Amino acid sequence: MKAADLQIRAAHIGAPQKIRQPQSRPKNPAQVAGPQVDFGEMLKKQVDQDRQVQFSAHAAKRLQDRSLELTPDKLERLNEGVKQADAKGAVNSLVLVDDTAFVVSVRNNTVITALDKSGTTGKVFTNIDSVAIM
Repeated sequence: MKAADLQIRAAHIGAPQKIRQPQSRPKNPAQVAGPQVDFGEMLKKQVDQDRQVQFSAHAAKRLQDRSLELTPDKLERLNEGVKQADAKGAVNSLVLVDDTAFVVSVRNNTVITALDKSGTTGKVFTNIDSVAIM
């Protein structure tokens, strides 16, 4: 090998670089910067969010066909009624919120159908095991 070849190789390799040491991790999790979040609080928030009542296609159609208004307040009270029915071990419940009746599958957290006050007169509700009046 010629001296010129060695010089070209040295130019491609370059000067020796300093090897960086990886930064050490904090030994104590309390040393980590950032807000501390309570796991229980975070879990409760996620479970509450997941427990929002759902509407079956039939119930959504009934709400629309009967022009039933579902305000955020009414929805919150419906959710609370379902929660209370669930706490008592209900399976299917009639939840009354103002002038609206909701038949709810508590286990599935799903509204099966909805009726207004005029639609409940003279009706018999079957296959329910509880009533929640909100």
